[in-house]
Amino acid sequence: MSDKELPLKGYWIGTVDVTDPNAYKDYVAANAVAFEKYGAKFLVRGGRTETLEGRFRARTVVLEFKDYETALACYHSPEYTAARALRDKASLGDLIVAEGYGG
Repeated sequence: MSDKELPLKGYWIGTVDVTDPNAYKDYVAANAVAFEKYGAKFLVRGGRTETLEGRFRARTVVLEFKDYETALACYHSPEYTAARALRDKASLGDLIVAEGYGG
């Protein structure tokens, strides 16, 4: 299979304001189950950011998946649904799933 025939990667791009750091630790522990099952790879996980345009939240996260379908499947999985319930109690955030660029 040539590079042009490989599926485009899928990405989660999220920005988060953590409202309860202790409870957020429970979310991080729980999301690891889904991320391992679906082969997620962290490309950005917190770290320094500088907002140059627009409005973003305090924490940025980018995860890479083997393809767009896998990224969506992870989000809708029972494992991540359970983790998301913990996240919702500990933070405010925005999340998109995006398909990579193959050009």
